[in-house]
Amino acid sequence: MTDATILITQSAVEQFTEQYLGSLGATIEKHGNRWEITVPDDVTTDLPADRFVLLCNDAATELNENERHLHPESSFFQEILADASERQPTRKVVIASEDTQIEIPAWLQENNISVNDATFTPYYDRSAIAILYRISIETVSEYQSELLRVTAIDIRSKKRLPKLEEIFLESTLPTESQIESQPVDIDKSTSDDLIAQTREQIVERVQPKIDEIHQAASRAADAEIEEYRQMQHQRLEELEEKKTHLLNRIENISESIQQHSDEGNRVEILQKRKEIKSEYDDIESELEGFRHRREQGYPEKQQEIRERHALEVTVSPLTMTQIEYEQGEIDLELEKGTVTRSVTLGYGAGVGITEELDCEFCEQTLGEHNSLRAIHEGLQCSQCYSS
Repeated sequence: MTDATILITQSAVEQFTEQYLGSLGATIEKHGNRWEITVPDDVTTDLPADRFVLLCNDAATELNENERHLHPESSFFQEILADASERQPTRKVVIASEDTQIEIPAWLQENNISVNDATFTPYYDRSAIAILYRISIETVSEYQSELLRVTAIDIRSKKRLPKLEEIFLESTLPTESQIESQPVDIDKSTSDDLIAQTREQIVERVQPKIDEIHQAASRAADAEIEEYRQMQHQRLEELEEKKTHLLNRIENISESIQQHSDEGNRVEILQKRKEIKSEYDDIESELEGFRHRREQGYPEKQQEIRERHALEVTVSPLTMTQIEYEQGEIDLELEKGTVTRSVTLGYGAGVGITEELDCEFCEQTLGEHNSLRAIHEGLQCSQCYSS
């Protein structure tokens, strides 16, 4: 089943930004990747006022005054999404049957059965809700991913409507014309409940991406911890070598003391030995600390590194669109050879088939991986036809 996702590419970011700034009445002068923007004074917006410059897909460039980066992870893109969402966070659209093509079910698309006619008869209107979420997956260190994902569910049944998600996304892409919309007629309590129900579903659908980034971040943390261990081992060897050197010096000075009879020289040498012994004790104490931390596995450093690579997943609803669609029945006239047969199923405009159909021989449900294979003695699926 298609997962309705908008990957935030640089091209999509630029198209969306250009379209949205244009809707505010702003002028854009393009000079390659450098866009000079002028926003009218009378526009109410949280975006930079008057004139500013966008540097497209050039995150490495240092910014001058009134310059902003524009790329999927840039703060400006987050600001423009937030600004757009605040302007029209909710809306209501109507999908009429005459505006959508009848969709033939997947179990009829890859076989030798022809569909001579498909007629949709609408009986009543249904309401669905499509919620567009922004999902941010990031760590304090280097891994970050941003994507937009939509979920559409029937308000009454709470059933997910994947085909409606695809139609909604196609209509909201920057290259598509905008849908004529109206104010929603859903109360806040209902909308809050719908957000709560769909937020968990969205996280489940994006879980593979979360796992992928988590694995990459864990590998980076493991590599950093191993590098730290090696550095500590090297430092330990250096201290051991320095300790041996100081011990040799102390022994040499002790021998030197016995060879000097002059009291003044002996006092000076004793003072020197005392200083070296103090340095030796400091290194011995430092070595004990190193050894103790090594035996424990450097827990504090491991915690610091793993916290830096820990994932933070933020799921934010950007827009909520109420979608009115027509529910009814579809009559399919099927033909194979000299045999014809009619099938009537529940259907929604923009939603597709809303009723399952079972094989009349083995009672298995028809689907994408179990197509309709024969109709001459009844509706027979591919699984039992080939057995």
